[in-house]
Amino acid sequence: MDLFDSVNDLHTEPLAARMRPRDLDEYYGQSHIVGPGRLLRRAIKGDQLSSLIFYGPPGTGKTTLARVIAGTTKSLFLSINAVLSGVKEIREAIDEASENRKLYGKRTILFVDEVHRWNKSQQDALLPWVENGTFILVGATTENPYFEVNSALVSRSRIFQLKHLEDSDLMEIVKAAIRDRERGYGKWNLEFEDGALELLIEKSSGDARTLLNALELAVETTPEKFPPKDGEKIYVSKITAEESIQQKAVLYDKEGDYHYDTISAFIKSIRGSDPDAALYWLARMLRAGESPNFILRRLLISASEDIGLADPNAIQVVSSCATAFDRVGLPEGAFFITQATLYLATTKKSNTTMAYFDALKAVEEEKTEIPNHLKDSSRDKHSFGHGEGYKYPHAFKDHWVSQAYLPDSLRGRIFYKPSNQGWEESVQESVLQKREQQISVMMEQQPQEVLTFSPNNKQRDKWIKRTQGYLNENLNEIKNAIFSNLEISRFYNILIFGDEGGTLAFESFKRVPEGYVHSNLENKESFEVLNYYTSTLDSVDKPDFSTGRLPETLVTFEIVILKNRFTNFSANKNFLATVNQYIKNDGYLVITQILPSESTRLSHLAEDIKIKTVLEEIELLVYKESTNPLTNWNREDLVTEIETHGYKITETKEIKLNELRVIKKENINQWFNGELLKALEKIDKLDEKDRIVEYLNTHIAEREIEWTTTHLIIFANK
Repeated sequence: MDLFDSVNDLHTEPLAARMRPRDLDEYYGQSHIVGPGRLLRRAIKGDQLSSLIFYGPPGTGKTTLARVIAGTTKSLFLSINAVLSGVKEIREAIDEASENRKLYGKRTILFVDEVHRWNKSQQDALLPWVENGTFILVGATTENPYFEVNSALVSRSRIFQLKHLEDSDLMEIVKAAIRDRERGYGKWNLEFEDGALELLIEKSSGDARTLLNALELAVETTPEKFPPKDGEKIYVSKITAEESIQQKAVLYDKEGDYHYDTISAFIKSIRGSDPDAALYWLARMLRAGESPNFILRRLLISASEDIGLADPNAIQVVSSCATAFDRVGLPEGAFFITQATLYLATTKKSNTTMAYFDALKAVEEEKTEIPNHLKDSSRDKHSFGHGEGYKYPHAFKDHWVSQAYLPDSLRGRIFYKPSNQGWEESVQESVLQKREQQISVMMEQQPQEVLTFSPNNKQRDKWIKRTQGYLNENLNEIKNAIFSNLEISRFYNILIFGDEGGTLAFESFKRVPEGYVHSNLENKESFEVLNYYTSTLDSVDKPDFSTGRLPETLVTFEIVILKNRFTNFSANKNFLATVNQYIKNDGYLVITQILPSESTRLSHLAEDIKIKTVLEEIELLVYKESTNPLTNWNREDLVTEIETHGYKITETKEIKLNELRVIKKENINQWFNGELLKALEKIDKLDEKDRIVEYLNTHIAEREIEWTTTHLIIFANK
């Protein structure tokens, strides 16, 4: 036995180390990646991990999550700290993983903490072994992996970004430490002054390690001797709590990710005309030691990029503030930086200077010749006629004359679009008027082209489109109408009902790679086809399809989509009560529904006025018939039902979709021996039946006709 094993009791490790979660049930926070139904949670529980990189600030649970994986997986788990190891340790890990794979057929998970600390050659040493499956890489880094980790490793890994913990998560963590008898302080009666615990949470700034270290210091320095007797009371005052947590350093790296992220937030706040946010990010940068000259350079850029001609004085104000700062320096020089910041944040905005990049793109893509009248005439005017035809603007009224200045290949091209902000608004009308005249001149000067034409070919020009082509277009139009109106995060859970073709399920899955998609199908054949189609994918890496059964209510969904669930309205309207148990309180309900009563009717296809009139009469009766489940409801009924179940409708869209259909003669005969026959009888026009049927069979039946279907898409918030 190791000599030091005997002292490995409760208090040989810091509280933060002792309270590390042992499984996912003890892991608090980061619900966007390990919450119920999320991809990573399913992968960990199913022991189906691929290479991963955890990225986030200190104290957010990256290493802890790796330890949870180590305690869950059946694979061999090896751990390396990149700060303390190099190529030698990598080779040892490779040898152990290779032996484990060869002798026992088991996978190996290699956890590399602070993976960004390795140089390129060290990271390159991992690549072949990740590719051939010798081990699965799990890396942890505080730096943006897209900048600091080998791009080849990044491209072969899933990236999960961990965020600062919410106060509610921190409260759960600290409560767990207080009540845990083995690893925490559950043996004693801890009491906190009002506000003391909240102070610890507030000052820890989302860092669980900082919070637990402060709690440990506050609790273990309060009694004269620690540990006290079991059950003894320990009272932590607000003053003790404040003394126990030091001021957290501003997280900032002048050469790293936070440097660029913070200046980005600063400039975007100015661009968004938010002086409060701009001041906050400015203070954060200066407090962390950012170079004032760097900030002033970015302010100078913003003065032209974001303000530009909306306020031409902006560049002068920032330049003057920069000059004043050079003379004074910090700390008083902060006034000049602040003045420049506030001026830019509160003045009018225009980004028309970005027009330069449109012009640059044209330069790079177009082969152009300088127009002859714009060429220099001082050298070869007589030989080549350079400069001939140029009109000298100062010789004309208002010192302007309409003529072409762009190359022939760019005639009519527009780069600068004046905004209606500030000073620029005063020149907008003038610029646009002159441009209209310029374009007229350009068109007059444009070389004449010989145009060719051919006689109309009716057979060639005939518009023929097969039903399948229509179907694909229609599905895409509905899909685009739904998803263009939803703000979807990568970790959302999405539940879909009635998507028999899988269009919405696969589009959802592409948009939530770290989330979960469940599609409940009514048709067993659809279920079998879609499952077969995805059978080669891992269970955690594809949508979950079901039929006959509903998904477990343990998982809640940010978005629920219902496709054509209310066609038989009276039989299915209560389905919304079922949906309620799945959707989150602030979740979205999307309903896409065909409205049978608003689609093409036979009367729309008839051109004979008398027959059209009779058809309209009998259709009116049929569509009002209360026993017809397809037509005895309308869009108002659907809207009312949605609102009755506690949803607030935020937007509706109506889409008219066309497809080619063929109406068979037997269909027409069947209709006029059924419902339409009864309707003819009610309006006392049975004698018209044969004439109507003959007309429809002659002019409509057995032909491709364009059929319009009305789709209603409803977006509602719970």
